[in-house]
Amino acid sequence: MNKKYLLATTAAVVVIAAAAFVSCKVYAEKNAGVAARVNGEVISIEEIRKGYNDNPQIAAQVSFEQFYPKAVDIFVNGKLLYQAASNAKIQETPEYKEQLKTAQEDLARKVYLEDVVAKQVTQAAIEDFYNNTYVKNFESKKEARAKHILVEDEATANEIIKQLNEGGNFDELAKKYTKDSTVELGYFSEDIMVPEFTKATFALPKGEYTKAPVKTQFGYHVILVEDFRDSQPLPLKDVEPQIKNLLSQQAIAQTFDNLYKNGQIQKYDLEGKEIPVAVEQQLAK
Repeated sequence: MNKKYLLATTAAVVVIAAAAFVSCKVYAEKNAGVAARVNGEVISIEEIRKGYNDNPQIAAQVSFEQFYPKAVDIFVNGKLLYQAASNAKIQETPEYKEQLKTAQEDLARKVYLEDVVAKQVTQAAIEDFYNNTYVKNFESKKEARAKHILVEDEATANEIIKQLNEGGNFDELAKKYTKDSTVELGYFSEDIMVPEFTKATFALPKGEYTKAPVKTQFGYHVILVEDFRDSQPLPLKDVEPQIKNLLSQQAIAQTFDNLYKNGQIQKYDLEGKEIPVAVEQQLAK
């Protein structure tokens, strides 16, 4: 083969390959951040990521990479449907305008209350409630830490106690006999368990087990007390969600109280007669 021809052919292949590489690179850069194009309209990866982040129940189950492929299809279907609705001039129909007004009012209410809560339920407010309400008013209670073995009949419970008396291991016997998947109950106060269980547990010395079966509505228990302690306030991180929820409810309730106090409101019965304020107050009590 002619050497010049071979060199020319090789050079052409290199040029074509380089052009293809540049073309792919430019194409990839052009579509960076783009999840899909629907009739020329872009759906961004960021839109899909926001949808993922706004749904923590989904984020807790699958990674974004697992969520993404199916989400692209859902977003594409949604965009196709929206485009079809726009082409059909749905936005100009009375039905659309009526539902849009309702949706706008619902959204305004939602965003307003979210803003009220965000301004009032701050980290400082949560910590203040924790220190000056929860911790300050905390009443310590005696708590027991116990295990139990739950069985259907008294005879089986007595057999377990017999084996314990002979040096049997509580945990091994629990694996063999118990019908309750929770053997280790952790710490609990007297008001947590059913009365029969509580009475038997708090009557035992630390390290002892019940020498007779304890009957409750669930069956027959053999109980082992591992420890006693006086309860202490939970750390902030453990009660913060409950405090935040409580303060949010209080903020919303206070918002409605203020709106009622400052608003001019008349209410009417089914016949169009005004409901007297005194009656409203009585019904509200």
